Amino acid sequence: MILFDLLSLVSPVFACAAIGYLWRRMNRPFDSETVTGLTVNIGTPCIVFDTLTRLDVSLADFGLMAAASLVAIAGFGIIGLLWLLITGFSRAAFLPALMFPNCGNIGLPVCLFAFGEAGLGFAVSFFAVMIVLQFTVGVAIAAGTASFRLLLTSPVVYALVITLIVMALDLPVPEPIAKTTQLLAGLTIPVMLIALGVSIAQLRISSLGESLAVAVTRMVLGFGVGTATAWAFALPPVMAGVLILQSSLPVAVFSYLFALRYGRAPETVAGAVVLSTLFSFVSLPFLLYLVMPGD
Repeated sequence: MILFDLLSLVSPVFACAAIGYLWRRMNRPFDSETVTGLTVNIGTPCIVFDTLTRLDVSLADFGLMAAASLVAIAGFGIIGLLWLLITGFSRAAFLPALMFPNCGNIGLPVCLFAFGEAGLGFAVSFFAVMIVLQFTVGVAIAAGTASFRLLLTSPVVYALVITLIVMALDLPVPEPIAKTTQLLAGLTIPVMLIALGVSIAQLRISSLGESLAVAVTRMVLGFGVGTATAWAFALPPVMAGVLILQSSLPVAVFSYLFALRYGRAPETVAGAVVLSTLFSFVSLPFLLYLVMPGD
């Protein structure tokens, strides 16, 4: 019965991703650039605004989750860098893959299904911190130079700033804006998952040994650091569960896109994305069993 309940939580995620995968394998048309642009520039900012303004998430709780998320991601970076130095793998290619889990496409819906809307609010907090770091530190590592242009042109950042102002001043959100952002937010998560499935279908695995090593390290590192951080911050059960789940997710697809753009072993990073995502199909039910609060 418990196994059935756990599978029912993750099956919508896998089903949506499978639709995208099969759609692409059947050679059906799918404009990934347009869909990704819509989800990143419109849908995701709407999720941030709608979730945090509609739910009862205080600034204190948001700040606590953001601080824990920041420490966890820093831990991924420090330990990941040491691991790369020991193994001799490329830091520019694989450090972003170890640092940044797929807490958007996979993390947001899983936390929503597992912990309800309160869990989604905490998941958005983790996601917001990761987006800021991914488009600054992540890009700097992959490119070999720092640039804040991507961050300054990211609608998610502006949505977060506006949302925090609304939360801090307890401002009422006009009903037309609230309903519009809620509608777009509800549409975004299924579309993100379908797009993830399409992306996986297009990736090709190369240098299997390195890809496998990075994939396994990302999952193990994420769970270990996430659990230690939740314990160190003495997080309440739902917040701790969200942090551990978000930390333990597979390599983010954006890590592949950065590797492709800057010529950092993109096929090997693609292999890490595919393998770690496949591993997550098995690991997620067990993770949920470990982190979900008991009755």
